[in-house]
Amino acid sequence: MTDYATDILVWSERQGALLRRRATGELVNDRDLDSPTIADDIKRVGRTQLTMVRSHITQALAHDLKAAARPSPQPTPGSHAEAIRFREEAGEAFAPSMCQHIDMAKLYALAVRRLPATIDGQPPLPIPMACPMPLDELLAADDP
Repeated sequence: MTDYATDILVWSERQGALLRRRATGELVNDRDLDSPTIADDIKRVGRTQLTMVRSHITQALAHDLKAAARPSPQPTPGSHAEAIRFREEAGEAFAPSMCQHIDMAKLYALAVRRLPATIDGQPPLPIPMACPMPLDELLAADDP
């Protein structure tokens, strides 16, 4: 049996084939299934997806804040486009079951901390201290 640490690709292909065979009712040797590692990997995949969604949300909020705090009256198409891109990426990876694990206030506070001390050489304009939109609006918004 190929070890997970030796060749993860061969290991995953073999484990997947064994699980598919078992799912169709075929008998497979349980010793060939690396159940503890499969379970750990499944858990890790879920955590990774959640982390990615949180990161995209934080980035979207940070770009929105940077655009809102810009002292110059000139538009900020770059920040606007980036905010939309991060919203789309969050929406693509989002699953409704993640809602209970996403704290918008915490992600907003993180985005506020990422706001630069100066924008275009000037202090940023005041921004809301609380997140201005709930998660469902942020994921649905094409335009901040």
